[in-house]
Amino acid sequence: MKRYRILTVITAFCLLLGTLLTGCSGSDDTRVKVVTSTSHLEQLVQTIGGDAVDVINIVPPASHPGDFDASPGDIRKLADADLFLWHNWPGEVYVPALIESADNPDMEVVTIEIQGSWMTPPVQLQAIDKVTEVLSQIDEDNAAEYEKNADAYKEEVRAAETEVKGMLSKESFSEVNVLCAGWQAGFIGWCGFNIVKTYGLPVPPTLGEIEELIGLGREAGVSLVIDNLHDNPDSGKPIATELGCKRVVLYNFPGVDESTDTWIETLKTNIDLLMEAVSE
Repeated sequence: MKRYRILTVITAFCLLLGTLLTGCSGSDDTRVKVVTSTSHLEQLVQTIGGDAVDVINIVPPASHPGDFDASPGDIRKLADADLFLWHNWPGEVYVPALIESADNPDMEVVTIEIQGSWMTPPVQLQAIDKVTEVLSQIDEDNAAEYEKNADAYKEEVRAAETEVKGMLSKESFSEVNVLCAGWQAGFIGWCGFNIVKTYGLPVPPTLGEIEELIGLGREAGVSLVIDNLHDNPDSGKPIATELGCKRVVLYNFPGVDESTDTWIETLKTNIDLLMEAVSE
């Protein structure tokens, strides 16, 4: 009987200690658990949300959403989430089934749909506002902090835009004829290049299309071929080889490597690659 009482006391103490420890370590439980479909959304949530959010991304930055297959681990991420953000892009075909498999009725699902290239400052500024609005609605207690962080980040984006536009103004890119991967067309158009033709949407160019692109390139005096790192990055290589012109491979998502750790760094890296290719 005495031994039983001792075990009972020990058990009760352990339960009490567990409760206290859980309470002490529960500060992270108050954070909004957010899952994103791309590194674009992930970085926006982290920048705007700060310490009030816990964000996990699904598609690796170096990958293309259209080539992604969700795993059981991804299902578990959504099963524990308060919020899931995605673009509703044509390539995100895996998302509806992923949401259904997660079976999380408490999770808010929001699409951040913006027309244009996400690597351009105008789209980034729109995205900041949309993500801020969503976070503020789901977590009203931290809305003021989200707005503050968003305003600060918008200033950084505008400063980067001014810097980049200054660099672009020094070159006559409108006179530079290019052949361009379709996924990069919006960004390249924003930079001011003359796009003769795009390729690679929704599938890599066939041999016949490559021959056609080479012919168009010769006729138009194309001096630069632009590929997209995240989707068939070598598509333009045979074209550039036949034309004897420069070729550059650009980023479409942040977070791929050290030079593209943030959206602003990715923007500037792309601009540096373009400036280098044109100046040579």
